[in-house]
Formats: sequence, structure tokens, C-alpha cells
Amino acid sequence: MSENYDAILFLSFGGPESMDDVIPFLENVLRGKNVPRERMLEVAEHYKQFDGISPINEQNRRLIAALEAELAAHGPALPVYWGNRNWHPLLPDTLQQMANDGVRRALAFYTSAFSSYSGCRQYHEDVARAQQPLGPTALKVDKLRAFFNHPGFIEPMVESVSQCLEQIADAKRDETLLLFTAHSIPLAMSETCQYVAQLKEACRLVAEGTGHSHWELAYQSRSGPPQQPWLEPDVCDRINQLHEQKPIKDLVILPIGFISDHLEVLYDIDTEARQLCEQHGIKMHRAATVGKHPRFVQMIRELIVERTSGSPERTAMGEMPPSHDVCPADCCTYTPRRPSHTT
Repeated sequence: MSENYDAILFLSFGGPESMDDVIPFLENVLRGKNVPRERMLEVAEHYKQFDGISPINEQNRRLIAALEAELAAHGPALPVYWGNRNWHPLLPDTLQQMANDGVRRALAFYTSAFSSYSGCRQYHEDVARAQQPLGPTALKVDKLRAFFNHPGFIEPMVESVSQCLEQIADAKRDETLLLFTAHSIPLAMSETCQYVAQLKEACRLVAEGTGHSHWELAYQSRSGPPQQPWLEPDVCDRINQLHEQKPIKDLVILPIGFISDHLEVLYDIDTEARQLCEQHGIKMHRAATVGKHPRFVQMIRELIVERTSGSPERTAMGEMPPSHDVCPADCCTYTPRRPSHTT
């Protein structure tokens, strides 16, 4: 059956846009998490290299503008509202505005292609928490499905990786490693979700689409305490290992776990990994994230139409089925470690 919705909620992580924003933003991100303050200040130094400006908000503005144009041209004619977990525009303010505007039911697009606690369930919790002050005016929010194997996500990355591979001489191309990266998460989180399986499937689909079989998946941007196991290998550790095992001349890196060039991409890949490659005499070719690629924007509209039209068809590529529309009660469960307190 078709569903009636009043609006689209574009839900993202958020990021600072000045040095004055950085510490308050990081305090929001790390509130309740067992991360030493020293680590937070270390991350703040990363932002200082970029004048305290994360590109994520501006990239989201551009993607939202492209989506609004897509919906205006092809329907459905739904307004798009934007809310963030950690920085302005903050989700509670956005939901209040939506309620004031008379929105009773919204479809939410989460800016994460993959299922995990931090990329899915935590956003559900954010919405539920932000709804509480609204009382009887609270709107119903339904999430669009995860899109890790949707052609509108895969095809733009096939295009960008192919462009990188074409820059490499034929004689060296087959030996070139295609290294995918994604945000590392705690092992305890990864064990309760399909994050790794979905990532590997998306990597395989992109590699298959380019006809390049020499690929690996690495991780970046871990932030937990050293004693807590997180997904590995780290991208820079892997680059060092590759150099030690057999010196390589070319490396293509695609941060597949991100839909746009977040600060983690700018720092961990475009700064640290690139410097490491230069140190080892490796030419790094960085493939583009999907950003506001027209096919990706079209995909978001297709996900919306799935839910508003009542069609049972769900487009997906590869061996894994399309993700569910409604998350099961036990989907992506995780209990973050909280800091201990003494009195």
C-alpha cells in the first residue's frame, strides 16, 4: 500500500564551521563515551589545519539543493528539512520546526549507506529523544532503507575508480591495489550488525564494475581507547605493510564508507595517507565519493518513491538482498561503554 508523507528529513552527523565551534562540537560527539579528553584535543588539532571548518555541512547543503531540484522536477513534491546529530542545524530544532509547519509524517534519509549502531540505530534514538519535548505534536518519522548495494550508490563510484585506473599505465594497472576505506567501529558494535558484510559487498560490486580484481578493505578514523578492539587494518598501517612486503608504485584509494569528503577523509586519507604514500614513493590516486553525483541524487528520489508509491520492488545489485524498510527490534544493537565515575 502507498504511504502518505508530508516531508523528507535529511539526517546527518554535523560538523563545525569555525574554530569556535570545534570543542563544543567534539564535546557533543563524545558525550557519554569513554574517550580521553587528550584524544579529543588531538582531534581538535586536525580541525585546526582546516581553520575549524568541516566540509560536511556545505556538502550536505549542496546535496539537499540537488535533491530539492530532483523532487521539483520529477516528484513527489515534498519539502526537505535538515537536522544533525552533533551540530547546527540540530535535530531537535528541526523537528520542532517541522511540527510547527504541520508535518505529521516524514521519511528520513540517513547519510550512511551501511548498517551499524552509529550509522542507523543511534539516529533512531536521536529522533525518539528529540520527539519527547514535542508531546502530542510529535511527528512520525520512518527511515529510508540502507542503500549500500543500490546501483545509484555503486555506479558513481565505479565511474570515479575507473577514472583513477585510467591514469595508470597499462603495464602497471593490474598490479595496482584498489584500497577501500571506511570508518572503523568497535568490534563489539560490528558483531551486532551487517556493517562489515555490507561494506565488503559494496567493495566487491565497485571492483567488479571496474573490472579490477585486486582490492582490499581497510579502516580509518578510530577514536576509542587503545584497549578496546576496533575493526582493522588501519589504512596507514596497511600502506606500511604493503611497502614492506613488496614496494608498489600506484595505489587507488576510495573512502567507500563516506558519501562525501568529511574531515576524516580530508585528514586521514588526503593528508596522512597521502603523506605516507609520498614517503614510500607511492603515487596515490584518490577516487571521489558520491557527493551530489546526479545518479546518487536520483537514487535518493527512487528510495522515496519506493515508500510513497507502495511498490514492492526494491532495486539492489549483487548477492545480498536489499535492506529492510523497517528495522527489526534487535537490529544494530550496541551498548556503548560509558566512563566510570568516582565520588
